[in-house]
Amino acid sequence: MDSCCTYEHLVESVTTGETFLVKQYKKTVEIDDGVAKMRTEYLMVFKLDGEGNAVHTEDIGDLVIFLSMSEPFCLRASSFPVLFPNSVESLDYWENVTVELADYLVIRGFRPFLAPYLIPPQHID
Repeated sequence: MDSCCTYEHLVESVTTGETFLVKQYKKTVEIDDGVAKMRTEYLMVFKLDGEGNAVHTEDIGDLVIFLSMSEPFCLRASSFPVLFPNSVESLDYWENVTVELADYLVIRGFRPFLAPYLIPPQHID
């Protein structure tokens, strides 16, 4: 992990009231026209307890954590049949990756994303 860049994301689940810290380790796999193309090497999820301590977890239940170039957020997978529960979805300029936390199964796609922004569902009154 010494040769990786570390990204830390603080994510709050509105539905469960839980707060998670996601540490994402990325490594440069290619430099194209002076731009580094990064790949997720490892990802860790920590649940914050009532005192603010970060406790490592591999079980976030029915939640899916979304990371992108916008603010991170969580959704219940059971509300969206195409999502994997207990997983993290990450979208970057060059990489789209899903990590299933229980067995650390990584599903990865590489292609350029011109707008790597995931927007959480909004309440419309």
